[in-house]
Amino acid sequence: MATYEEIFENNKQWVASMTKGDPDFFEKLARDQSPDYLYIGCSDSRVPANEIMGLEPGEVFVHRNVANLVNNTDLNVMSVINYAVRHLHVKHIIVCGHYNCGGVKAAMTPKDMGLLNPWLRNIRDVYRLHHEELLAIENEHERYDRLVELNVREQATNIIKTAAVQKSYVHNGYPVVHGWVFDLHTGILKDLNINFTKILKDIQEIYDLTTLPSEYDEEKS
Repeated sequence: MATYEEIFENNKQWVASMTKGDPDFFEKLARDQSPDYLYIGCSDSRVPANEIMGLEPGEVFVHRNVANLVNNTDLNVMSVINYAVRHLHVKHIIVCGHYNCGGVKAAMTPKDMGLLNPWLRNIRDVYRLHHEELLAIENEHERYDRLVELNVREQATNIIKTAAVQKSYVHNGYPVVHGWVFDLHTGILKDLNINFTKILKDIQEIYDLTTLPSEYDEEKS
């Protein structure tokens, strides 16, 4: 593992490697970003966003937190989604969890986690919503993996509930929301094949925000 001082030497080597292949790399990077992807993932250090997607810097807008949660009272993640949709005009929003997630594991443990309790309750709520399915899985590791997947699905649904996503999709046909899981043992991304249009249709009876005034209405006036 690199020491603090070595990080700066590593940075110089990285700069040299990037400019060797493209002398104008950083000039291009400094221009306004226009990524097609918003990636919402876990803070786990083993899951680097653009690397596992095979994308270069500037191609993916990234937000990370413990267990890749999308909580409507979290101003941070809500700001990221709004900025990505309304200003960067991303075409895809990805919630990416990973197997062996410490946050999900902690939420499965019936113990007081102190300051983490309010955060982990969001995952425990997912466990409650899918309690019967999860209890039917006898193997504890498989149950753990399944909760990781279900958590991704629920967080993707939370994104679809937002006004920014609903209104942009109605007016522009994007973004589409996806759910992925990264396997640390293989490095492979698993697409959970979330049916975005069906979920959007199913939730709109309660969460339909497309009729409220928005910036799209201002553009028409």
